[in-house]
Amino acid sequence: MFNRLNAYRTMWIFVMYDLPTETKAERKAAAKFRKKVLNDGFQMFQFSLYIRHCSSRENAEVHMQRVKKILPAKGSIGMLLITDKQFGLMELFFGKETAPKTPPVQQLELF
Repeated sequence: MFNRLNAYRTMWIFVMYDLPTETKAERKAAAKFRKKVLNDGFQMFQFSLYIRHCSSRENAEVHMQRVKKILPAKGSIGMLLITDKQFGLMELFFGKETAPKTPPVQQLELF
């Protein structure tokens, strides 16, 4: 049987950004962008780096289009799309200590 949620089919979106925060208006725009990204299901991975798990490339494209629609007028924003398999190869450290492996995300799929 074909496993629809395998590590080569499920995707992770990385949204990386560097937004200006010199003025009150720029800080407001940066906060608004961050809030909208969070409301779309992204979670903070590191400061200015947010990630979201998607069940397929098609689903990832939908969320990438949503991010494109909310881009602020100034700043630098990048998006990266990788498979769950690639994401699982990442090594994480807290200082010199290896971070514990987190269990894989369980995606609820409605038919």
